[in-house]
Amino acid sequence: MTFDEIERLVRIFAALGVDKVRLTGGEPLLRRGLPNLAARLSKIDGVADLSLSTNGTQLARHAETLREAGVSRINVSLDSLKSSRVQRIAGRDALPRVLEGLQAANAAGFTLVKVNMVAMRGVNDDEIEDMVMFCMEHGFTLRLIEAMPMGDSGRSVRYLDLQPVRRRLQAQFGLVDGVMPGGGPARYLQTADGQFKVGFITPISQHFCATCNRVRLSVDGTLHLCLGQEHQYRLQPLLRGGATDAELKQVVRAAIATKPERHEFRHHPRKVVRVMSALGG
Repeated sequence: MTFDEIERLVRIFAALGVDKVRLTGGEPLLRRGLPNLAARLSKIDGVADLSLSTNGTQLARHAETLREAGVSRINVSLDSLKSSRVQRIAGRDALPRVLEGLQAANAAGFTLVKVNMVAMRGVNDDEIEDMVMFCMEHGFTLRLIEAMPMGDSGRSVRYLDLQPVRRRLQAQFGLVDGVMPGGGPARYLQTADGQFKVGFITPISQHFCATCNRVRLSVDGTLHLCLGQEHQYRLQPLLRGGATDAELKQVVRAAIATKPERHEFRHHPRKVVRVMSALGG
C-alpha cells in the first residue's frame, strides 16, 4: 500500500473508535520514509497512541526522528544477549546494532522501551534472569513471549511454558502484580517500587482470546483478524476500486464481526501456514 492508502485506512479505523496504532513488520524501518508515515499517522484525530515494533538494527539512525514524528513507544525484539545465539537464531550477529538502537531510543527520550524476548526451551531459556537484570539496569520493560506454531519455522521452535517461569521470577525478584499502558495481551509483574516491569505474553499456556482487541493490516492491504486463524479481508482492491469512506467503514465493521472466538494453535497446529515475520507482531 502507498502511504496515502495507509493513512486513509487508519483514518477510517480511528473514526470507528480505534485509538492505538502500531507500525510493525517484518522490519518496518526498512520501508523508505517510514518516519514520514509515522508523522502523518500521529496527526490523525482519534489516534492517541502510535507505537513501533522493530528488530532494532535500524533504530539507531531513526530513533530521534521517530520520536519527533510522534511515535510514543518502542518495542525491540531481542532473544539473547549472546552474539553466538543471536547469530544462530536470526542468521546474523545483529546484537551490537540492536544494543546501539536501544541506547539511541533512550537517548531520544522514549520513556517506554519494551524488550520482547521469545523464550525457547533449550535455546535461550537459561538467559531469562540475565535479560531481567539487563532490562532493570537500563530501564527497559521486559516482555517474555511464548513461541506460536505459525508455519513450519514456528512449529520447529521448542515451546516453553511461561507459567513456571513467571512463578520463578516472582519469587526470585520479589515481584508483585502490575499493569502497563497500551491495552495489549501481556500480564505484568513489577518490583515493589514499580521501577521495573516484566510482562508475560502466553498465547498457548494461558490464552487471552476473550480480550483480544487487535487486527493486523498487512502491506498488501489485507486485514487479518487473528494470528491463529486464516480469517482475512482484502481492502486494497476496494481502495483502488473507488470505494467511498462509508463503504470502507461498512466492510471494516463486517470484518470485525467475523473475528473468531479463539485461535486453534493447540488443537490444529498445522492450520496456519503463514509465518510471523510476514505478518507482524
